[in-house]
Amino acid sequence: MRTPPLVRQVPLFLSLLLFSGCLTVPETGRRQVMLISTSQEMQLGLSAFQQMKKETPVSRDPAVNAMVQRVGRRIAAVAELPGAQWEFVVFDSKQANAFCLPGGKVGIYTGILPITKDEAGLATVIGHEIAHAVARHGAERVSEGILLQTGGGLLGASLSSADPRTQVLVMTAYGIGAKVGRELPHSRGQESEADHIGLIYMARAGYDPEAAVGFWQRFADHSRSQGGGGTPAFLRTHPLDTVRIQQIQQWLPEAKANFRPQ
Repeated sequence: MRTPPLVRQVPLFLSLLLFSGCLTVPETGRRQVMLISTSQEMQLGLSAFQQMKKETPVSRDPAVNAMVQRVGRRIAAVAELPGAQWEFVVFDSKQANAFCLPGGKVGIYTGILPITKDEAGLATVIGHEIAHAVARHGAERVSEGILLQTGGGLLGASLSSADPRTQVLVMTAYGIGAKVGRELPHSRGQESEADHIGLIYMARAGYDPEAAVGFWQRFADHSRSQGGGGTPAFLRTHPLDTVRIQQIQQWLPEAKANFRPQ
């Protein structure tokens, strides 16, 4: 009996998974898929950050910039990101958001500052964003996308002789299953992991981790005021605010054990 093309390719696909699953995330110890190098990841981050600084207005408020630099440097000092070229930039935007690109490039939108309220609230945000970079979440998502695309390609090849309608149905089911069953849950998991690691970092940097609860409560209020919350939980890229708060409260004892008042 002739072995179907997909079956013949499975050992190679599994070998790729086993080879790529050898890294672990600092602090949590979770194993992760990684198919691109740190140098490739950092170069992408540096290029994207330079482009963003050209396209988005940068805040010139001296007090705000001083606070972001102060908090950012304290968090960065306790983060595990070898080779990082730390840079903290405040972007003048109404978005209530922030980010950290590979290589240590951190962006804070002015729209989130009324919600952070003080340095401890800001430390919650920066700790979370730096945790994304330390855990290499961006590279992990790219790596997982490659694997899912490879799986889809193998599945499509195995269906090459099937009825076209069957091909469409199976590939559509695969796409939906990959999105809802893997990509979105994994995204929510990464957000929770960044909350967890960020809580530890802010504590080590001398910020009371209990302030994270207050920040996320204020963020939840802001989200509701903007009409957020209508998307079903299983279709979200981020956990529900209520879930985040509950998880942070569960992690507080660990974070407090790392608290180093300054």
